[in-house]
Amino acid sequence: MKEEITQPIPMVDLQAELNLLRTPILEIITEVLDSGNYVLGEKGEMFEKLAAGYVGANYALGVANGTDALVLALKALNIGPKDEVITTPFTFFATAEAIAEVGASPVFVDIEADTYNLDPAQIEAAITPKTKAIIVVHLYGRAANMKEIMFLAEKYNLRVIEDACQAIGTEFEGKRVGAIGDIGCFSFFPSKNLGALGDAGLVTTNKKTLYETMLKLRNHGSDKKYHHSLIGMNSRLDEMQAAILLVKLYYLDIFLDKRKEVARRYTKNLPGFLLKPNVPSGREHTFHQYCIELDNRDKLAAELARNHIASAVYYPVPLHLQEAFRYLNYKKGAFPVAEQAANRILALPIYPMMTSQQQGLIISTINRFFEGKGNEEK
Repeated sequence: MKEEITQPIPMVDLQAELNLLRTPILEIITEVLDSGNYVLGEKGEMFEKLAAGYVGANYALGVANGTDALVLALKALNIGPKDEVITTPFTFFATAEAIAEVGASPVFVDIEADTYNLDPAQIEAAITPKTKAIIVVHLYGRAANMKEIMFLAEKYNLRVIEDACQAIGTEFEGKRVGAIGDIGCFSFFPSKNLGALGDAGLVTTNKKTLYETMLKLRNHGSDKKYHHSLIGMNSRLDEMQAAILLVKLYYLDIFLDKRKEVARRYTKNLPGFLLKPNVPSGREHTFHQYCIELDNRDKLAAELARNHIASAVYYPVPLHLQEAFRYLNYKKGAFPVAEQAANRILALPIYPMMTSQQQGLIISTINRFFEGKGNEEK
């Protein structure tokens, strides 16, 4: 007998998380309202200190969003026109958008087929005299191969920016991402594993000079009111979002463990012929997304939708094929692994408050779909 789904199952249930944390969030928001200090205040400083400690970095700065974090990182490293930055074509648009925003050129390198992260084996061939940095993305919450990437960066005197926007709390060989390269960048968009109730972001670094530069850059190039030593930008984390993040940071490790539990149940109970997330030794996965890979993705997505179950494609068009980057002159077929993933990948709902009943319904719907298709994926 087919199980009935009485309520739609979303990709992420922000309301359930808010219901759990409503009281402490309202209490800390009231503290901010009563303080009369709404930008660059006590809550922001406290969050920066705790976030730096959590990531394992010497310094952290709250910023307006994850995209600004990437732009600030590039600016702090003096990357601009005529420079090249190597990155992945299989990520959210902002990664390469930030490179173009500072006037530099994105140079794409294909991904590892089993992790969807930047393939270190292909980086060296893309390095030119114009290459100044590598932006490595810890996609979906899974750590990239930082050992090999840092080796190449040191060999060629390149800076490394970690786009850890989907990966706060993820570890690589016992060290948390965002504290391995020169600068780490984080997004706290509401749906992230650590999400604000609006836009918010963070930059981290172990280098005092970079910290001091970004401290100015995020505040119009100023460290003294009405005195500006740099051309900066307005990218400050407001006190309200900092306060909310303080509450949520306290629960982050608990929520990450819950995500891993959900992921384990998917991996155990979904059909064995599906390509499921691989977690190489030493490279943790905190499951911002749980993605499977299959040929008939759209048919499965349609079946899930008929049963009121959400799914999503992250990402359907690799960056080298985006219209905005047509000027880079990449052609279809340039990065076959990324292009194949874009055509086959499907993200399933995952969030800390997912119930066993909800997940059971998702799993049974997927299993019935393949049983009805005669296991054509095998």
